[in-house]
Amino acid sequence: MLIKSEFDVGESPDKVWEFFNNIPLVANCLPGADLSEQVSEDEYAGSVVIGLGPVKLDFAGQATIRERDEANRRIIVDAAGADVKGRGQAALVVDANLVPSGGGTKVMVSQDLQLSGAAAQYGRGLVQDVTKVLLDEFADNMKGQLAALEQGIEFTPGASSQASGLAIGLRAVWMALARVARRFFLPYRPATD
Repeated sequence: MLIKSEFDVGESPDKVWEFFNNIPLVANCLPGADLSEQVSEDEYAGSVVIGLGPVKLDFAGQATIRERDEANRRIIVDAAGADVKGRGQAALVVDANLVPSGGGTKVMVSQDLQLSGAAAQYGRGLVQDVTKVLLDEFADNMKGQLAALEQGIEFTPGASSQASGLAIGLRAVWMALARVARRFFLPYRPATD
């Protein structure tokens, strides 16, 4: 399933690119992520824990930087993992591209996500909504991390960055309700020949 999103950051493309090349900083901003080991220069091991209501999925796996294009400020990361309780697997290809935007940077992210097992049972809409919530939190954390670096202080993501099942579930349900409401309240337009 391909999920695309973008967000703006008030820092220069060079600063944002420097951030994306520091994988421990990036992992610190990902809700529920824990980077446990640098396996090689471009390969990392860790886990991602995501709670959705009463279900908590704990994926352990590896992420590898497949491509790093300095000139175009583009990075592609392959990640794969399995739930530690054997309830499924996930594979993700993340393609992030940075472009100048006003006085800052536009971050364009494309995620190709493949799920199997329990996680795949939630359906495309809910998975997209949860992914959007997590990416919004990542963007907020990234902005906080960049501001902390500028001030020379340490950044610690807030409690909302722990991928709380209830918080994520409520926000995803709200997004689904909004999507249904838009469909319901959009005026009917008959097809024209």
